[in-house]
Formats: sequence, structure tokens, C-alpha cells
Amino acid sequence: MAADFSRPGSLYGAVDLGARKQALEAQARRETAGPAGAASAVIETTSATFNADVVERSLNVPVIVEATVPRAEQVQQFSGTMEKLAAEAGGAWLLARVDVEANPELAQALRMRAVPTVYLAFQGQLMPLFEGPLPEAQLRQALAQVFEQLGIELLAPPEGEGPAEPPIDPDLLAAEQAIEKGDLDAAAAAYERLLARNPGDEDAKIGLAGVGLVRRTQHLDEAGVLRRAAEDPADVDLQIQAADLQMLSGAVDEAFERLVGVVRRTSGADRDKARVHLLGLFDALPSDDPSVTKGRRNLANALF
Repeated sequence: MAADFSRPGSLYGAVDLGARKQALEAQARRETAGPAGAASAVIETTSATFNADVVERSLNVPVIVEATVPRAEQVQQFSGTMEKLAAEAGGAWLLARVDVEANPELAQALRMRAVPTVYLAFQGQLMPLFEGPLPEAQLRQALAQVFEQLGIELLAPPEGEGPAEPPIDPDLLAAEQAIEKGDLDAAAAAYERLLARNPGDEDAKIGLAGVGLVRRTQHLDEAGVLRRAAEDPADVDLQIQAADLQMLSGAVDEAFERLVGVVRRTSGADRDKARVHLLGLFDALPSDDPSVTKGRRNLANALF
């Protein structure tokens, strides 16, 4: 069976639509650092260059291979964390990233089952490490165990560099742990507790909206829904389901525009249903996300 590149390799990645914010921040940092800084953080490899970029380099230094789909928002936070850890390593190991959507033959050769899949190349040998995007703490632990076996010490960030991160809220932590276990009910309850204490908490708002999105789509036939929605643009419920599926697969702008189109074409209860659902999808992303800003502007134009 071919690997499914449209969805992340774990439920954690599917819910974490807030990763778009971290991805935008990481992109800004890379642009500030310039071409040299970006090049030092990650090797962008392809089927044609994989042997030279990964296998041959691994004869001198370990190479961690991140096989992923860079355009998928659900994995971009993980990719940013990988770059961060590679930079901290100070050359003790290298990070190579391959876009498996653009290099399907390499994905097949790697026998991928999920996006992302992470491999270790060492002394010319390639071995799988884990599948699916991990939270930073688990990623650090996984890599530390690998490099401990190789006798390589991972570098921690220099002491005193940057502000200390505040401790994670216990309910936010409980929600993340529940998501990792696939327990959507427990995750939703934890996010709701946090919002009850702090109604303005954006992480909880994004997380709860993401849980709702996964709940609504987990039993849908994606191809079937999208096909029927294209055949029957007047069916508001179908358009809403299609927008949810597009949102989850990373086609955020397309999902927003689909519902804006429904608002333009309809009136009364149908129009209000599409409008309210679109506002709910906005909640699944940071309020300053460019797609949300664009979507709100288009919605206002459609309404007035």
C-alpha cells in the first residue's frame, strides 16, 4: 500500500494545527539568518542526491533523515524542532530532509508508512527510528537515546541564552498526553478545564477546535465526500464536511474559501450554518495566522 502523505503519522500531529504559528516563526528566523544559516540547519536532499547527501556523509558524521511533506502544516512544528536540535548539536550530527511527495520513488525505497518518518544514517547504513511527529520533549529523549548508544553527546542550549520558557499548564499537558494516546474525550475535557480558568488561552482554544475537527472527520471517506461536494455545491452539509477534510489535510485556504463561497451563494439558515462553521474553523489556528486574516476579510466581503 502506498504511504498516505495527506495526513500526519499520529493523532497528535492531526490535532496540532497551531503548529502553523511555530512554522511561521521558524521561517522568519531562517530568513533573518540568511542563506548560510538555513543551509547549516538542514540539508534538503532528493532521490538524485540522497547517496551523496546522506549515505556518504554518514561515513564521517551521523545523519538524521526526516522524510516528510514540508507543505503539510501539521508537521511543520516538528520540522522546526528538528532544525532547532540540529543547530544545538553544533555539527555532532546533521539533519537531512527529503520531501517524499516530490520524491515518491525514495519514499517507496524507504518503505514509509507515515509522515514524517525519521531515520538514522550511520557509517553508510540506514535504519528507521520512529514514525509520526513527536513533541519536543519526547523527540529530545528519543534522539538522546540514539546518540548515547553511538557515544555522541547532544549539546544543550548555552546556559543563559534566551528567556526561560514558562512551565507548561497541567491541563495543557494532560490534553497533549491524551492526544498522544488517541483519547479525544480526555483531551477535550482538559482543554475545557483550561478555558474555564483562562478563557483567553489561545493554545486551549486551538487545541479544542482541533479535537472537534478530528472528531467530525475521523469516520468520513475523504475521497467520497470531496467528490460528492464537487457534484452538489448546493448541499451545505457536504460543503462543511469537505471543508473540514481540507482543513485537516493542510489545505486551509481552500477550506476557508469553500465556506466563504457557500455564504455568498446562500441565505437564511444555510448561510448562517456555513458562517458559524467557518468561524469555528478560524479558532483552530492562531488569531494572527495569515490565512485567518484573509479568511475573515473574505467572509466580511461575502456578508456585506
